[in-house]
Amino acid sequence: MKHLLNKNVKNIEISGIRKISNLIYKSSDTVNMTFGQPNFPTPDYIKDAAIKALEDNHTDYTETAGVYELRQAACDYVEKLYGLKYNPENEIIVTVGASEALDITLRTILDEGSEVIMPAPVFVGYEPLIKMCNAKAVYVDTTETDFKMTASMIEEKLTDKTRCVLLPYPSNPTGTVLTKEEVMEIGELLRGREIFIISDEIYSELVYESKHFSIGAVPGLKDQTIIINGLSKSHAMTGWRIGFAFAPAYLVDQFYAVHSFNAICAPSISQYAAIEALRQGADHEEIVAMKEDYKRRRDFVYSRIKEMGLNVTKPEGAFYIFPSIKNTGLTSEEFSTRLLEEANVAVIPGSAFSSYGEGYLRISYAQSMEELVKGMDGLERFLTRLAQEA
Repeated sequence: MKHLLNKNVKNIEISGIRKISNLIYKSSDTVNMTFGQPNFPTPDYIKDAAIKALEDNHTDYTETAGVYELRQAACDYVEKLYGLKYNPENEIIVTVGASEALDITLRTILDEGSEVIMPAPVFVGYEPLIKMCNAKAVYVDTTETDFKMTASMIEEKLTDKTRCVLLPYPSNPTGTVLTKEEVMEIGELLRGREIFIISDEIYSELVYESKHFSIGAVPGLKDQTIIINGLSKSHAMTGWRIGFAFAPAYLVDQFYAVHSFNAICAPSISQYAAIEALRQGADHEEIVAMKEDYKRRRDFVYSRIKEMGLNVTKPEGAFYIFPSIKNTGLTSEEFSTRLLEEANVAVIPGSAFSSYGEGYLRISYAQSMEELVKGMDGLERFLTRLAQEA
């Protein structure tokens, strides 16, 4: 009966992230620098709001688009932070994490044969969703431009099949951030074309030296732009599964239809907790403290990797760093496997993030400083061993 399965589903492989993580569980003392999982607990004021929601019996289905108070709070939030103006009545939908927001967006806008332009290396979750829509991911090699996809690079890839350009910045896996000027140039290129823009901004609050600039703030682009965001990374709420899709009403109306048959609504208790998270704002002391700690960890890991002699671009956002291991002569999968087996340190091979990631590693510094010290020490010992073997 296997031959009867959907070919698009059969062709989806387990991600390189999961392959490594499955090996990790065999050892309890592994230094795990793989998952994009904040090591901070969800702040108490958010958990208290969830407890109150339970006590108030908010355990039923909510409105399919999400609790109105949450939609209002989310619209207020992105307007204050990024200057984005959306109507809570019909220009936002609350989803089961940013992943579902991406899923319903792509299923709404893509047809068979549609092309989606995106930078590479890139997050593993995009291409499978695109393939399940019988569409095609078109990669832009950013390995020679500090992992930035520019307007001119996009222009070279445009065809009459281009349906969408995907901007995943700040980037997973590289930590790259686009400047306001770079975003504006992309906006100028795409304005008025029959091409959608999806901006995945799940890491937008984790930008360290500058401030995130959203392409949704570029004049004249709103009618073709979808902003994806959520609370998983910024508020240490990965398991709560709250995401948002902001878009013009004609798109949200269609998102609503897909979402209603897919999930009905986001988890009710999580929605009420999210209201409090957003109302307290991005400047709440616990949220600010998390961001400052990530920056300290970034600086530590970056300096250690540089000292080891690896070529690496300093990440400006998210909580990942993407050093090159090309000078070792190993593939990224060989390097990652041996690092785990010989030094008990787990990282993700760059090849998990498209073929353009070959020769790199993704290291997550969303771990405690104690674990990061152990991880960097283990990486250094392994590199020393490789040098001795050469």
